[in-house]
Formats: sequence, C-alpha cells, structure tokens
Amino acid sequence: MAGWPALTPLITRVGRPLVIEALRAWVEAKRGTGEVADETACAGWCAARLAGLAEPSQRRVFNLTGTVLHTNLGRALLAEEAIAAAATAMRSPTTLEYDLLGGARGERDDHIAPWLKRLTGAEAATAVNNNAAAVLLVLAALAAGREVIVSRGELIEIGGAFRIPDIMKQAGCRLVEVGTTNRTHLKDYAAAIGPETAAIMKVHPSNYAIAGFTKSVTAAELVPLARDKGLPVIEDLGSGTLVDLETWGLPHEPTAREAIEAGIDVVTFSGDKLLGGPQAGLLVGRQELIGRIAKHPLKRALRLDKVRLAALEATLRLYGDPPRLIERLPTVRALARPAAEVRVVAERLLPVVATALSGEARVAIEPVRGQIGSGALPVDLLASFAIAVRGKGLDRLAAAFRRLPIPVIGRISDGTLYFDLRTLDDEAAFVAQMDKLDVMA
Repeated sequence: MAGWPALTPLITRVGRPLVIEALRAWVEAKRGTGEVADETACAGWCAARLAGLAEPSQRRVFNLTGTVLHTNLGRALLAEEAIAAAATAMRSPTTLEYDLLGGARGERDDHIAPWLKRLTGAEAATAVNNNAAAVLLVLAALAAGREVIVSRGELIEIGGAFRIPDIMKQAGCRLVEVGTTNRTHLKDYAAAIGPETAAIMKVHPSNYAIAGFTKSVTAAELVPLARDKGLPVIEDLGSGTLVDLETWGLPHEPTAREAIEAGIDVVTFSGDKLLGGPQAGLLVGRQELIGRIAKHPLKRALRLDKVRLAALEATLRLYGDPPRLIERLPTVRALARPAAEVRVVAERLLPVVATALSGEARVAIEPVRGQIGSGALPVDLLASFAIAVRGKGLDRLAAAFRRLPIPVIGRISDGTLYFDLRTLDDEAAFVAQMDKLDVMA
C-alpha cells in the first residue's frame, strides 16, 4: 500500500486494518477477471465498500410521520439542558456514587429521587433502564413465588410483544385474572384474594381503549380493599406524565401524583415518553416498598448509567417550573403546537417540495390527525397539517426522501404520501437539502 498514495486518504479516515480488509476483498473480487490492477479504481472500490463503516448507523432524521413520540425513531427529544448535562457526564468523572460532604460512597438514586418525590408526592423513588424493567423489578421484589391479581381488561401487550402475563412469569409470580375483558368489579378482586396473594396490580391501558358496556375499578375503590387485606397496590401507568396535559389543551392522562394521592403503593412509568426525558423506568411510592425494590439483586442489573441519570435529573428539574415547560421541553412543545402554526409552515414549504419533485407528483396542503404515540392517549388525535403527495410510485418517492442527507420519514396512507409538519424542528435544514432530492434513482 505504500506505493499506492491514492489509498492514503482512506487510511487516514477509517484506519489501516479496515483498508487492508477491503483490499483483500478487492483482490478476491478481481481474481480471474484478467483486469489490470489500477490504483485509482482500487481506491474507489475500497472507499465504496467502506463507506458504510465510516458513517454512523444511527442517523438523524426528520420525523414527519404524524406520530410525535415514535418508538422506531427514538421517542422523546431531549431538552437542551438534558443534552448539556449528559455531555458533561460523558466528558468527566462525576459524583455518580460519591458523597462530596462525607468523602465516602454515595447512592446513584440520590440524583433523581428528591425530584421525583417533590413532583409526585411519593415517600421514595428509584429508577431503572425502562418501564418494562420497572414492572419486572417490582413484581420480582414484592411478589416472587406468590400471586398477583390483575383485571382481564388490563392484561396489556405493548410493542415488542411485552405482555403482562409473560413479565409476571419472568418475575416468578403467578397471575390471577379477575373480571372479564370489558367489565371488572370490586367484588371480583375481593373474591380472588387468598393466602397466596402478594399484591393487586392495576395496569393503565395506555395503548388501547375499551368502549361501550364497560366497568373498571378505580384506585379510590381498590385501595381500601387492599388496605383491609394488608396488600400493596401496584399501578403501571405505562407512558405516564408528571403534569396535567389539559394545561395545553390536550386530553387528560393520569399523572403519577394522582396515583400516589389515590393511595397507590408503588407507581411505575416511563421517562422517555410523555415526560420528555431519556429512556428510563421510574418507580415512586411508599418508603418501605421502594426500599425493598432498591435492594433486590435485579436492581443492579437494570440500573441507569451516569449519562442517563444526568439527563433525567436535568429533565426533572425543568418540571419545577411548569409554565415554562412548553418553551424548554421539546415533547411538550410539539404536542401543544397549534395546528394553525403548523399550517403556516406548510404554506412556506409547499412550493419548495413541489419544485424538488419536478412535476413527478401532485402536492397539496391537507388537514390531518396525528398521534401522540408510544402508548399515550391512543384514541385522542392531534389536529395538524401535512404536505400531501399524490402520484404514481409513492414507494419510490418515499424512498427518495429517505435518501436525503437528513432522511425525511413520512407515511403512506390511502394512496397518499403524507409529511405531517407538527414535529418539524429545523425548517432551514429541511429546505436546504431539497435540491438534493433525486426521484429517479
């Protein structure tokens, strides 16, 4: 390779071992072809082969699907304060488990527990790497080897085939189903309580709704029964939130504080959905129960690292000033964005997209209904506006938008390619790359 200077820039960019690997592949590919070795052609071949390795596989995209918290596209966008806190934690040693005052070992939960207690009214709090882990840990710590009662109408399945019956099995406890799919009464819970009962569990149906002839038991009804029987009540809020979304004209979603005030003993919810922070599973509740949960061996396996703890603490700190959340928290800002404002953006971008498509399709502005996503408020939709693309070969056109330097992800529905602009967070970057759209590739 010393005699082939054309390879030097490639070696500088990706390293000598990978270039040698590519050269060997080039030799094998050309073996028996009779082609004369050409330095420039070889360098180009190797560069093309290594192009994918030189770029990150996880790339920035424009999420114009109409789903604000899109699981496949990373859910919540972090606030600038959380990004800065995470970057600081990545660059330096931190007081992750160190008590500066005493000069001794500290506890990593101390970075987020005071904020969670303040914001929910709970006696104690801890955190793990996601809400599924939180549910698993609670059940393993409080109910292993015993029974947990759950309404049949709350036996949820979320993305990735996560099912409550399966997680109970993994946690080592036994599921006792009560009621029916559409109706469960307090007497159903009462009749199921026995000597092997360890807890009663409520699961918020955050990604579906049962309508019509229905009945469910509220925490206000369930807690007195559980207290009388000496049993804890666990509630999985799923997406979960720390503020009343009605503040911004959105439908009500149960908050963690409401669950604690209703007497629920342990509440679990997500950090990276409606809360707008990093991926995390948050657990709040009674001191004695959270203490048992925190000491369980699974807690160490599921704990958060310093980077996510830093981002989570910074996010929680923003909730200390609720009126400013809409300015500082991207998730709240996107959810609360007025449809009229989205339409103004669509009017600016319509001619840009039309020009980029060069007559290959018809474009128009249309009202659409988007989703919050990630299992939050599945029935309630967000009024928005989208650029609607119609014509032949919509899959080809959608692929062309995905090939842009910052891929643009829309959705195809009813013979139309929609780009919902509610979540467009960088209009200038979107416009700047439209001249690179190649619909014929």
